[in-house]
Amino acid sequence: MSQDFVIDNSIVMSWCFEDERSAYSDNILDRLESTTAVVPSIWPLEVGNVLLVAERKNRLNKTDSIRFQALLDQLPIIAEQETPERMLKEILTLARENNLSTYDASYLDLAMRKGLPLATLDEKLITAAKNCHVAILEGKS
Repeated sequence: MSQDFVIDNSIVMSWCFEDERSAYSDNILDRLESTTAVVPSIWPLEVGNVLLVAERKNRLNKTDSIRFQALLDQLPIIAEQETPERMLKEILTLARENNLSTYDASYLDLAMRKGLPLATLDEKLITAAKNCHVAILEGKS
């Protein structure tokens, strides 16, 4: 079995939109057949927001949105809970130090705490991960 990893929303949402898919994101999806992905507690809200914005911009209809949610429900993705105090202190500090949003810093923080590699398409997050000595998950399983 492959090692677990932290997956950020840039990867997950690429599976929803054909024009955002890549060999890397498809390989990450394939990895979920033999491993588990971990996400911060804000992840479901991020997914929901992207779906809602896509619906409002007529990029996605409600049926496709519901179908995508059903796909995600079948995947081994576990949300790791955080306290509000930790989010407002440690994660905010990490975001400040690495020029990230607090949302992106929550993925980096989770990878650091768990000692897991990070799967992301976000260039700023990749740079911050390298600066914090967090491995970026390779595309091959």
